Amino acid sequence: MIVLFSDFGVGSPYVGQMRGVLEARAPGVPVVELMCDAPEFSPRPSSCLLAALVKPFPKGSVFLCVVDPGVGTARDPLFLRLDNRWYVGPDNGIFDQVVKRSHSVEVWRIDWRPEAISASFHGRDLFAPVAAWLARGEQVAATRLDAYPRRLDEIAYDLAEVIYVDAFGNAMSGIRGDAVGDDAVLAVGARRLSFARTFGEVQKGAAFWYRNALNLVEIAVNQGSAAEMLGLRIGDPVNIE
Repeated sequence: MIVLFSDFGVGSPYVGQMRGVLEARAPGVPVVELMCDAPEFSPRPSSCLLAALVKPFPKGSVFLCVVDPGVGTARDPLFLRLDNRWYVGPDNGIFDQVVKRSHSVEVWRIDWRPEAISASFHGRDLFAPVAAWLARGEQVAATRLDAYPRRLDEIAYDLAEVIYVDAFGNAMSGIRGDAVGDDAVLAVGARRLSFARTFGEVQKGAAFWYRNALNLVEIAVNQGSAAEMLGLRIGDPVNIE
């Protein structure tokens, strides 16, 4: 199985182009579009989302991850094997949280280059072929690294800001739900929000925070939009009191 994770946007032709490469090079391998609206140009919050989303996927899955504002620059292309799942993408921090939370970590720098490569679309020309080969169990020209290139002791487990706003206006943070007690109060701008386990525990139109299905702290309004009511956007701080 190949799993797509990108900031290309819903309905983007770039996702279709990557799928075309995958179908040509790994015919018959299932492709799942996990997320195509990850935070734009933002590897750090995308890393939190990626780490929260991978658990249900079986061992051997290949995650093709393209949130790559530095495409065409000197950042290295990587593939990693983390707890027996594969990850392919740029060395820009997008894998930080998955690496930090993994028990086994193996990292390679991709040496292979296609004959023709777009300076602005490595997802299609470089990363997609590598993901296809890994899904088929084939060898990729690469150099194994002694360790993950980024210092794990400098990477925090939690990101105290809004990292995603869904279609309902719920604002997901990068804070792990099990790191916060039920008695915690969330400060978002001038508002202070208390915990509720479910939407039905608060009145219609009331704002609160809860632990979502990904075990992340999320801000919501029962039958309303937290983003609209509280003026929330990706990157806004979320403080625990």
